[in-house]
Amino acid sequence: MSQVRPIQKSILVGALTIVIYLSVVVITTPALGPLDAISAAFQINAIVIFGMGLGIGLQIFLSEKSKLLGCKLNMKKKAFGGNSGSAAATSFFSFFSLVPLGCCGWWLYVLSLLPSVAGVGVTAVLIEYSQTLAYLGLAIIFGFNALTAYKLRKEKIAQRLETFK
Repeated sequence: MSQVRPIQKSILVGALTIVIYLSVVVITTPALGPLDAISAAFQINAIVIFGMGLGIGLQIFLSEKSKLLGCKLNMKKKAFGGNSGSAAATSFFSFFSLVPLGCCGWWLYVLSLLPSVAGVGVTAVLIEYSQTLAYLGLAIIFGFNALTAYKLRKEKIAQRLETFK
């Protein structure tokens, strides 16, 4: 029964991540109807959308599981913060790829301001490689998850060894 709660919470947060992403797509795409905007987002960014939901959900599961085991992982805040930052960067870059389809028109405004903030060269690279950068963000999310799972397993082994002493 102890695993039900972390699993339920992780599924809820993962699904909420996807809902928030799609809500931003709908809100920032007044030129398309909500279903058309969501359809376009899934056609271009399905891997990013599901990857973020899965990655954030997995981090919640690992965090909840460590609490149930009484583990003291010093990196929980860093890992969760890293995942949050990576998720924000991933979604930011993934929205750029939707602009040519008519989605996320608000992001055109952001793109128009970007050269004055980051410079023309950096902006060109961000736009040109936005999809690659979004995938890199997913890799970072799952990298933090792997690191958290490793630390959790290490802590679990240490607890078992203490029990035998």
